[in-house]
Order: sequence, then structure tokens, then C-alpha cells
Amino acid sequence: MELQRRQDQSVPERKGQKRKLEEEYEEEREISAAPPTGDARVALLAEVSAQVDILDSTFSWKEADRAAAKRATHVLAELAKNEEVVNVIVEGGAIPALVKHLQAPPLSDSDRSQKPFEHEVEKGSAFALGLLAVKPEHQQLIVDNGALKHLVDLLKRHKCCSTSRAVNSVIRRAADAITNLAHENSSIKTRVRMEGGIPPLVELLEFTDMKVQRAAAGALRTLAFKNDENKNQIVECNALPTLILMLRSEDAAIHYEAVGVIGNLVHSSPNIKKEVLLAGALQPVIGLLSSSCSESQREAALLLGQFAATDSDCKVHIVQRGAVRPLIDMLQSPDVQLREMSAFALGRLAQDTHNQAGIAHNGGLVPLLKLLDSKNGSLQHNAAFALYGLADNEDNVSDFIRVGGVQRLQDGEFIVQATKDCVAKTLKRLEEKIHGRVLNHLLYLMRVSEKAVQRRAALALAHLCSADDQRTIFIDSGGLELLIGLLGSSSPKQQLDGAVALWKLANKAMTLSPIDAAPPSPTPQVYLGEQYVNNATLSDVTFLVEGKRFYAHRICLLASSDAFRAMFDGGYREKDARDIEIPNIRWEVFELMMRFIYTGSVDITLDIAQDLLRAADQYLLEGLKRLCEYTIAQDISLGNVSSMYELSEAFNAISLRHTCILFILEQFDKLSARPGHSHLVQRTIPEIRNYFAKALTKANTHNFRL
Repeated sequence: MELQRRQDQSVPERKGQKRKLEEEYEEEREISAAPPTGDARVALLAEVSAQVDILDSTFSWKEADRAAAKRATHVLAELAKNEEVVNVIVEGGAIPALVKHLQAPPLSDSDRSQKPFEHEVEKGSAFALGLLAVKPEHQQLIVDNGALKHLVDLLKRHKCCSTSRAVNSVIRRAADAITNLAHENSSIKTRVRMEGGIPPLVELLEFTDMKVQRAAAGALRTLAFKNDENKNQIVECNALPTLILMLRSEDAAIHYEAVGVIGNLVHSSPNIKKEVLLAGALQPVIGLLSSSCSESQREAALLLGQFAATDSDCKVHIVQRGAVRPLIDMLQSPDVQLREMSAFALGRLAQDTHNQAGIAHNGGLVPLLKLLDSKNGSLQHNAAFALYGLADNEDNVSDFIRVGGVQRLQDGEFIVQATKDCVAKTLKRLEEKIHGRVLNHLLYLMRVSEKAVQRRAALALAHLCSADDQRTIFIDSGGLELLIGLLGSSSPKQQLDGAVALWKLANKAMTLSPIDAAPPSPTPQVYLGEQYVNNATLSDVTFLVEGKRFYAHRICLLASSDAFRAMFDGGYREKDARDIEIPNIRWEVFELMMRFIYTGSVDITLDIAQDLLRAADQYLLEGLKRLCEYTIAQDISLGNVSSMYELSEAFNAISLRHTCILFILEQFDKLSARPGHSHLVQRTIPEIRNYFAKALTKANTHNFRL
């Protein structure tokens, strides 16, 4: 539930889209440069001032004045297309002059018969102001000069004048200007509502001119963004039926704006979301997933993700109505935003049990897993959350493993901590399901599938299975041979995967520690004690080591090892000898060996451990060997593990050999860069096989007894 709440809080951010007012002049658009300075700035300011003077002096219906005002608004709009000079235009006093011309001049008796350039000057002013409003710092200045009231009036221009191209254009420019003024400005959004701007915009959704419809929808989209009062009024004005009809429009620009409005209406508004669904929005939104307009596809996927958060029934209905296949197709789009939104929607849908198997069955697993490689944090997280949902269904576990999903989850480089947590929880979910029919299916795959799938199953099970099932999987079903086969592969990646899996298995088995108890002596051990070490009292045998005498006691030596028993009970000449010469052993080494025989314990330092191991092996002192092996094992490193392994072979030091094997598996990645690594691995494979065969069998027997 915690992961679900975290995901609910990370809904992709919607935007109150700012319209591109200069779209009709795109080919003439100037390339933005640095702000003008020096003489260029002075000249520009003079030009702006000249146009402002014209506007201030031409507010009448005289044909010459109207023509001059139209030209002035056009010049200012052309200049405003370059955002770098917008500040100079504002400094030159253009805003009050342009606002004044948003309304028609007063009519005198002589003007009533003719209205030259009717609507044209107002359209030019609205266009220029919309361009100036692209900069947030100018939005409030335009509103403070009274622009909103006039712009709202322009939205109604068709009611007092016969419909014409000019009327349509001025309405559209007014709606576009409102869009830019209100963009990410909460106070201006509220002012638009207070000035009565929402009802006429809703009415314009049914206007005959499609460009006007689109402009009105764009304005409503912006006004609805993060403003609950505006949302409520838009719904109260009965905008939903028209917006839902617009979703079915063949014009991509229309359905893009419509789905954007609906998306902003339902964002963080559960009640409106319910109204939208009741009004029949679900099917047309699903239809937009197959639109040729990628922006509409993106908005539709985001909206479906929001619908899917409503309740479980809605998640199921979305899937039943055909959303899964197009959403999965979108996961493979070259458009990163499309991939992000489709992963978001699938993630929401995958939190319902009934949907999980369907998403995987329709091919959703592989593209979602591929998205984990993305360098986009949001996209990566959405994919991870969707996979977390799919992992909750037992029917998907074998598919996860079959396509290499476990390895991708383990090997992925995740950008944000939330994604790392999500992946860890996904692996935990998979681990909890490795039993019963899921395990049986995986064992079946290990028997009959192609080699690559068999290996993926063995690798995944090494990480996910319980210790109780290790023998069944890796001994009885051949999983161990699959992992060892990876170690022998020519692919460095496969070798590393095999080593990591075997290391994980060894940790789970926990059957052999670096020191195992020495096997019991055939004769019960007798320890005479520290006081008799090299003590002539009751001594009945003397050893000559490096020319020095060492006093010993046969009874203690006979009980210590088969080597001494053979020496004193067999047919060797030492049997009756009083003095026995010991060649090839240093005094310090022999003295420590005898101390162990007399006391059962001894402190071994690293500088003497290897010589003492050689002596312990020669005289068959298994307990001392284990102590030596443990000391030597503390010094294993990347640089000496090969020689340590050779040492373990030379003296049959089983515990040291096992420690070397585990070190090689644990440090496989670092060792792989060193010379001789491949030869070392090949040498150790037979012993690795023996180690795990015994360890896993022993682990299973131990668990059975428990």
C-alpha cells in the first residue's frame, strides 16, 4: 500500500498549455537573438514609440485612422515575435495603447453607415498582447490595464455581428490571448472567471469554425489547470458533453485540446472524474490511443492513468474496452513522452489482479523491462511501478523469468531512490511466489525449454528460491549444471551471472564455514597439558630439530594422529629409538605443532601458518590443519587467491579450498580483469561442482531433520 500511495502522489504533471499565437506567421518568424543594445535599442525604442503614438491618435472610425491603427498593431506584433525585444516594446508604452484598441472606437452619427477594417484592429491588438503575455512578468501589467474585460467582450463578438472570417479571427485571437495571460498565473485565472470569461468560452466549443473551437478549448484547458473554482464552473456550464464529442473529432488539433481540457478538469478532482466517466468519456479516450496525433495519444494515456486511480472496476473496464494493446504499442514509440505516459497508465492498470495477467499476455513485459534502461528518471520509475504490479500475479512469474526479467531488475542502474525501492519490492514479490505450481512450472522450463531459458530459470531461482527447495532445483533438476555451464561460457557476462548466482546459493546454503570441525581421531584424544610441552619429566622420546632436543611423551603422540601411531606401533625404525631426528621442519614450527598436540589449541600467526600447515598435513593433524587454514584464509586477496588455491590442493586443505572457491565467486567481476583468471576458473570448476553438490545435499538433509 505504501508503494501505491507513493505512486499516486507522483502523477505526471499536467500543464496549462500556452498557445503559439504566431502560428500563422511561422515562416516569417525571426530567430531570437540577444536583447538589442546601444544604437539598435535606441532605434527599436523609437520605432515602438512611433507606433504607440499612431495608436494613441487613431482611435476613431475614420478609414485612415483605422488603416494606420491596423498597420501599427501589425508592426508591434511582428516585433513581439522575437521574445528578446518584448521588454523594449513594453518599455515603449505599447500595452496601454494596444489595450485601448481591443474595443471598437465610439460611433458618431456619420460613422454608422461604414465601419472600415471592422474587427481587424481589435484582432491585431489581441494578437500583439498575446505575444507580449508570453513573458510572465508582463501578464499582470496587461490585466491591470483592463485587457480582460475587453477580451471577454471579444469572445461574444459573433452575437452582435454577422458571422464572418474577420469575426472568427478576432474571437480566436481573444481566446488565445486569454490562454497566454492565464498561463501558470492563478490570480489571472480567477480574474478571467470573475470577468465572466468561462461561459462564452464554453459556448464557443460548439462554434462552427474549428479554429475557434480549438482556441476556446485551449483557453479552458489553461483556466482549468489547478483551479478548482474554474473547473467547477466549466462543468456547471455543461462543457462535458461537447468536450466528449470533440474527442471523436477527425481533426487532431480538436481532439488534442479536448482531451487536454478533460485531463486538467479531472486532475486531483475525484468528483469531476466521476462525472466525466458518467458522461461517456472512457471509450473515446481509449480511441485516442490509436490517434495519428502523438500529443493526443500522450494526453489520452495520462488521462486513462488518472481514470484507473478511481476504483478497481474502472481499471477493469479500461482493459475490457481495448486499452492494453495500444498502450503496449506506445511503450515502443520513439517519443519518450509517449513511452512515459503509456507506462504510467499501464502501471495504474497493473495494480488490479484481473488486469495483471492480461497485460503480460499481450506482450507488455518485455517493453516495460527495456524501459528500465532509460536515462529518464520518470520513465524508468513508471516502468518499474508497472512491473511491480505485474509481479503480483502468479501467472506472470514464469514469464518474468523466461524473458530474463529478474536479471534486468537486478542489473539495472536506477536513477532515483523510489525506483530502487520499487524494484526491490518487485523482486521480493517474485521471491514470495517461488513455490507450488509456480516452482513446478519453472522446473518444467528447466527441463524442456531452449538453453537460454533454462539458464535464465536457474539464475533466477538461485536468487529467489528458498533454502528448502535448493536440492530439488539444483541437484535433482540439474540447475547446478546449468549454473556451472555459465562459468565455462566464453561470454564474460554469462560467467559473471553464473558466479553471482552460485555465490548467492552458497550464502543461502550456509553449510560450510571457513573452519569445519576436524574429524574425530580413531583414538580418544588425550591432552597432557601445557606443563608437559618440551618437559623431560616422564619423557620417553626425544626429537632432534635443527640440532636441538625436544622432549615428548609417546602416549600423547599415539593419541594425536595416525602418523605417530604408525611411527611408534608399526615397523618403522623410530619405534624403539630414543632420539628421532626431524628433518625439514623449523624449530618454531615443530614447537607449535607439539604444543597443539599437548593442549588442543594454539595461536597461529600468518607468517608461520603455511609452514605449520605443511607439518600438520605431514603428521595428519586435521584439527591443526583447520586452524592453519583459517589463519591463511584471512589473507586471501585478488592477487594471491590463485596461489592459495594451489596451496590448498597441495596439502588437501579442504576448508581453505572452499574459502578460495567462495572468494573467487564473490570477487568474480574484479578477478576477471586479472591475467590468468580464465585458467583459474577452469581449474576450480570440478571442485565448485563438488562443493555445491555436497553443500546443497547437506543443507536439504539438515532442513528435513529440523
